[in-house]
Amino acid sequence: MITFPEGFLWGAATASYQIEGAASEDGRVPSIWDTFSHTPGKVRDGHTGDVACDHYHRYAEDVQIMADLGLKAYRFSIAWPRFGTPGFDFYDRLVDALLEAGIAPVATLYHWDLPQSLQDAGGWTNRDTAYRFAEYAAGAHARLGDRIATWTTLNEPWVSAFVGYGSGRHAPGVRDHAAAFTAAHHLMLAHGLAVSALRAAGAGSISITLNLAPMLGDPEPARLMDGLANRIFLDPLLRGAYPDDVLAHLRRFTDVNLDDLPTINQPIDVLGVNYYSPKHVRAEPGAPGDAEHPGTEGIAIVPPEGPVTEMGWGVHPECLESLLVRLSREYPGTPLMITENGAAYDDKVDEDGRVRDADRVAFLDGHVRAAHAAIGQGADLRGYFVWSLLDNFEWAHGYHKRFGLVRVDYDTQRRILKDSAHWYRDLIAANGL
Repeated sequence: MITFPEGFLWGAATASYQIEGAASEDGRVPSIWDTFSHTPGKVRDGHTGDVACDHYHRYAEDVQIMADLGLKAYRFSIAWPRFGTPGFDFYDRLVDALLEAGIAPVATLYHWDLPQSLQDAGGWTNRDTAYRFAEYAAGAHARLGDRIATWTTLNEPWVSAFVGYGSGRHAPGVRDHAAAFTAAHHLMLAHGLAVSALRAAGAGSISITLNLAPMLGDPEPARLMDGLANRIFLDPLLRGAYPDDVLAHLRRFTDVNLDDLPTINQPIDVLGVNYYSPKHVRAEPGAPGDAEHPGTEGIAIVPPEGPVTEMGWGVHPECLESLLVRLSREYPGTPLMITENGAAYDDKVDEDGRVRDADRVAFLDGHVRAAHAAIGQGADLRGYFVWSLLDNFEWAHGYHKRFGLVRVDYDTQRRILKDSAHWYRDLIAANGL
């Protein structure tokens, strides 16, 4: 039996465009993901988030599921395209329902659904977007801050910048390495400005969530890739400076305003860590490099060894342990929260109506044990959120990848608790394994 510290926060996570649906209801304006998903060839089989899990209308049922699982917290994102519209009232209803069920609301202000009007003006390559984001953060807090104590500014700015503006695999679908670095810097500026706005408004706890990928393989390529995936955000946010090697690499493509670094380097109360898998890299002369890690010619990302999820991601819980320990040692004094961890598998409903997702249970079990081991090595880890509560619109994969504890039948919107949901309920009740 392993037991977690008293008060350890067990939760589950979702994102607005992936579950809410109601894409054109109550004044909601288009986002870059509406535009992207409705562009032929961008999302598998032409899937869109127009309906998704219909959470906008079915939130009460979903909150009851959370209560039945014993969740202590629910991490959701607020759709910026609903801000200033009658549809923003949805978050009043959702937060009130969560509080009534004894579940702490953890709000993320930006999970990739930038209003299309801002993208038309340059999106995250336009410095002004950072200031518009701070205004939105202040406005969202004015509406909900009396009931939400924990605010996360951005979810995975690396994906927003380098997958959205580097490879173009995600919205807005731009392929421009200079734009990717510019977007990354402006996203961090937006975070810093939003932290200041939230602090001024009296927010209780403020966070940012980074997707962090340990790099395994040849030392020099791994160091370069670590800079482009991890330290490019960690150091400006937590130390107030770009690492020298990262800044030199960045300047091969563009320049950024280093005077922004004091604004970016705002104290936060917790660092959100999204962890799924490491990357395996090696030196390979002639390799073209990776569009999502600009300037990596001569480096190959190689397939993982051993078991993989349906996404093709290697299953390495030991890397979560080492990542948490590294963060606690290299960036001391910053409490940590695992804000996403989970796996997609090809779940099937048995004849008896049950979803026996043993692979997911094993994945989660291994990673929860790794998190506990990291605590034993001194990591100040405060909680763990499974990705995801529900099967959902999985971005460019459409509805083909299922991460949920709860299966969603997209034709009927019926919810079915998988075996992993029952496993997680028991884990929460025992506060351990």
